[in-house]
Amino acid sequence: MNFSLAKQAVASVFHRLGRSQSSSYSTWTYPTTVNSTTPQFIVTPNNGFLPHSDPLERLPDDFHHLESLLQKMPLQIKTDSGSYKEGLLSEGNFGETLVKELPVYDVANITDSALLMALFRDYTFAASAYLLEPCDLGNRISGNFGIGRDHLPASIAVPLVKIANKIGAKPFMEYAQSYALYNYRRKDKSKPVTYDNLELIRQFSGLPSESGFILVHVDMVAKTKGVVEHVIGSLNAVAVNDRLNFNKHLRELVTVMKEINGCMEKMWKRSSPSDYLKFRTFILGTKNQMSIFPKGVEYRGTDLDGPQFFRGESGANDSIIPTIDNFLELTKKMPKNEMTNILKDFRSYRPLDHSNWLKWVEDSASELGIEKYAKLSTDSLQLYIMLLDEVRDFRTRHWNFAKEYIIKRTAYPTATGGSPMASWLPNQLYAVLRMLQDKSLVYRMMMEKEDPKLDEFVTKEYYNKISDQLQSLRKDMLSMEDIYGRYRK
Repeated sequence: MNFSLAKQAVASVFHRLGRSQSSSYSTWTYPTTVNSTTPQFIVTPNNGFLPHSDPLERLPDDFHHLESLLQKMPLQIKTDSGSYKEGLLSEGNFGETLVKELPVYDVANITDSALLMALFRDYTFAASAYLLEPCDLGNRISGNFGIGRDHLPASIAVPLVKIANKIGAKPFMEYAQSYALYNYRRKDKSKPVTYDNLELIRQFSGLPSESGFILVHVDMVAKTKGVVEHVIGSLNAVAVNDRLNFNKHLRELVTVMKEINGCMEKMWKRSSPSDYLKFRTFILGTKNQMSIFPKGVEYRGTDLDGPQFFRGESGANDSIIPTIDNFLELTKKMPKNEMTNILKDFRSYRPLDHSNWLKWVEDSASELGIEKYAKLSTDSLQLYIMLLDEVRDFRTRHWNFAKEYIIKRTAYPTATGGSPMASWLPNQLYAVLRMLQDKSLVYRMMMEKEDPKLDEFVTKEYYNKISDQLQSLRKDMLSMEDIYGRYRK
């Protein structure tokens, strides 16, 4: 081999990429084998953003009282005969029963990651039920939440804080490690994680709509093996200036995101909009919920200093769209405002390895210049736009869900995660639409210069469609001022 020529070729590649050969880029690494202490939420192409092993469905006998409480907790409980009976939350008896029956379990010596995660899930369910039980009762009786409980008893707070410290989480309910992604069982263990093969482990209401709401999210995230695989593949391809492989992985990412959006669309049938508010109360947080938790929450028996405030469970904690945002270098184009600050705060409420993954994707995409690299080729730019359009589709659907499931049915202005209901989602969708406008215009100019027939996807009609959606979004936001007050400066 002529090493001098090889060295010149490598230097040429890095020159075209606008980087030096001292680049610090290195690919994503993950354990190829797991054991009992391997964190459940490691990001790999084998499991994506789901846990690497099926969630632990039932607590060991050592935690009998906690298991029993959670079995009796839901508003309604389905019996073996198929009928329903009232659970502890139905009449507001959960908190009183918990104080009487739940001991302070010792969790100090537990190292098994599956048990730690199951205990985190179950203590956060118990914590949210205890804190928000009065709000649920008030909402069902008068339509007003009233005030939540201002403390967690030591029987919940002490083990919850210890477990949260062990797994690197906040001691409050999360989307991934609590409510959704560690809260399913496969009915047939020989079959994959798909909606029809799933059942819930824990829930607050006992309603089929709550089950549908959670399991649609699990079904979506089950597709993220492809997201991880092809984001890694795309970044590696840019690192060596392999345009064909870059385009191949972009194309696969578009396909995977279409599948995820297809799963998301099924939410309308699997979780009734009219049922959502019947269980939504229990996934509210304590941060930015001043009318419910004006003084925060005291964690009794722990060394947490003073009242605590945490964001509630939210789909914004999912890692799908943040991954694509970071990969496309969209995150840094978000408006510099309070809504974007909330976006960044949301991204701290997730498993540690998910956070590490998102930072790696963001840093790698910025270092390699993914956006710039895509614009060097009309084929790549078209695929870049198509992937960005899937982000638009996702966020548009999320906004439509918010309008139909929540905004249409309540004037309470704060989302479960503590974000302003009417301006949080439009902030991100607005940024996506503006970026699509820009990239579509660049693409059309490139194509006109090359003078081939315009591609069917990025046509003038498509550009006009994006412009029309921007106008529609602005009208949506203005029309809600009467409900929520003036929220857009």
